[in-house]
Amino acid sequence: MLIREQIEENERQVLDRRAVFSADSAGRDKPEKECDIRTCFMRDRDRIVHCKSFRRLKDKTQVFLSPQGDHYRTRMMHTLEVSQTARTVAKCLHLNEDLVEAIALGHDLGHTPFGHAGERALNSLSPFGFRHYEQSIRVVELLEKNGKGLNLTKEVRDGILNHGTDRHPYTLEGQVVRLCDKISYIHHDMDDAERAGILKESDIPAHLRSRLGESTRARLNTFIHDIVRNSQESDEIRMSEEIESAMFELRRFMFTNLYTNPAAKSEESKAGELLSALYEWYCKYPEKMTEEYFRLYSENGEEKERAVCDYISGMTDQYSISRFNDIFIPKSWSKY
Repeated sequence: MLIREQIEENERQVLDRRAVFSADSAGRDKPEKECDIRTCFMRDRDRIVHCKSFRRLKDKTQVFLSPQGDHYRTRMMHTLEVSQTARTVAKCLHLNEDLVEAIALGHDLGHTPFGHAGERALNSLSPFGFRHYEQSIRVVELLEKNGKGLNLTKEVRDGILNHGTDRHPYTLEGQVVRLCDKISYIHHDMDDAERAGILKESDIPAHLRSRLGESTRARLNTFIHDIVRNSQESDEIRMSEEIESAMFELRRFMFTNLYTNPAAKSEESKAGELLSALYEWYCKYPEKMTEEYFRLYSENGEEKERAVCDYISGMTDQYSISRFNDIFIPKSWSKY
């Protein structure tokens, strides 16, 4: 028996009946020979970790644009924290940890430079709109590997596409990631806001601290325990009404006091203007994009505006600034 088959058989022995068993995956759009030692979801995880879009997450904004400090989260750190939290929940519920990890690691691959400010800018510019979860699917299905995509399983792609607040993954593993994405950013964004001196614990309403915990660590612990307790005998991943209500109230507090706070977001309008200028310029001169993105438009029949969005959304913060400077900022002349 192959090692992969031993792992698949072990899953049937130890995972909950509600879990997705690797051997029962709905498969890939392009069938492939199975690996000797890795299940399909293990392979998906590895493909995501080794792709270029994943590596670029380390230089993309989470909340603070170009923060001056070593310990503020980037989009990469957010992704890793979601993965760790989701794996903890999946292990406690005896769900498929490899599927959870693959979804979590891939869920933000399509995010823009400058975080949600960049997403809003491209959404307002593109005639097709722009949503990062849809772009993440476009990354794994088309943009990676020079137009070949990663050929991920249907379960992983469903979890990536449906990780947003108003989305509904069809696997419990996808539902775990969807909920852990929220509790992770509520946890670490508050931690970063305290580090930046924008918020302090006492700013959070007392009734929320009493219900959820008096620190970011305590609140994350509350969220995870509540999810596990309330999902053990359920056909969905859920929180108790009390904790879920408090979580969404805390989320609204974060939006009011952090995500729209001028102290944290004063540079976002500049980021939007920068991406707008790049978008208009590349729509005018699409041949100036790198070859792989220009080929989407010139050879593969993609609409020019969509190919430009693909190119810009894949940029890191610093690369987009560099391109803007190269295109729009005059350079000093020298004879030598």
